[in-house]
Amino acid sequence: MIFFRFLSRLPFPVLYRLADVLYFLLTYIVRYRHRVIQNNLHRAFPDKTAGQIHTLVRGYYRNLTDSIVEIIKLPSLSADALKKRVVYRNPELVRPWLDQKQSVLIMASHQANWEWLPPAAVLSGFPADSIYKQLENPFFEQLMRDIRSTFGANPVPTNRLLRDMATRRRETRLIALVADQMPDTPEHGYWTEFLHQDTPFYPGSERLARSLNLPVFYVEMVRLRRGYYEATFIPVAEPPYTDLPSGAILERYRDLLETTINAHPSDWLWSHKRWKHQRGEYRAIITKLE
Repeated sequence: MIFFRFLSRLPFPVLYRLADVLYFLLTYIVRYRHRVIQNNLHRAFPDKTAGQIHTLVRGYYRNLTDSIVEIIKLPSLSADALKKRVVYRNPELVRPWLDQKQSVLIMASHQANWEWLPPAAVLSGFPADSIYKQLENPFFEQLMRDIRSTFGANPVPTNRLLRDMATRRRETRLIALVADQMPDTPEHGYWTEFLHQDTPFYPGSERLARSLNLPVFYVEMVRLRRGYYEATFIPVAEPPYTDLPSGAILERYRDLLETTINAHPSDWLWSHKRWKHQRGEYRAIITKLE
């Protein structure tokens, strides 16, 4: 922990030099998950040439290594520095709901440096929970909880979400989910086409919105330049949901996420095995559930 605190106090120019070294190591020496990244990009962008895919791979490693040092830097950033580095363009879309004592569900994604979004939201005047999957390693779990708690953001592990929602039901806040993860049980996921692939999504985000009548916004994060980002709230759906077909919230989220990825393809998390499961593996179970 002391080592990461030391790194956090280094100035950005030094940290970005370290990111450059890490970029070289991961790209050309370690070749971190290179086949996974390349395969995912080929599948998502079948019309791109090999040269274009190669450029996207290098861009992905640049995004990854910059994000790593930026996340480490977060606990030692001043409030003014973070507010300059992450600007919410249109907070006026969300604020009226909070003013009415209505919590808001935010569907985020693994785009750019998503870890900076909740603390930046707090500094913009929005109490924010970030829902996350716990890490198996206790050291890194505690490290990431400390980082995610910067400026009063509240990290909530998924296995405590229902209990937390029940005990804090009267608290008005943003409830942020990184909604593009692979479900732990794909057979119970919501399956749809995403980037030309048959893909399962967590159904929990839509169920949460419907069960608590939460308005839903997608947050798009775009890198303006190294270490500077712009976040935009985009409406997805709002209650009542009685006439909205099942799956519509996830379908709208998928469309918005695809638009962001197509516009900024290197900034998504291509190193995870997003398409390691096929719907056919679970056809009998899915048909039975339907």
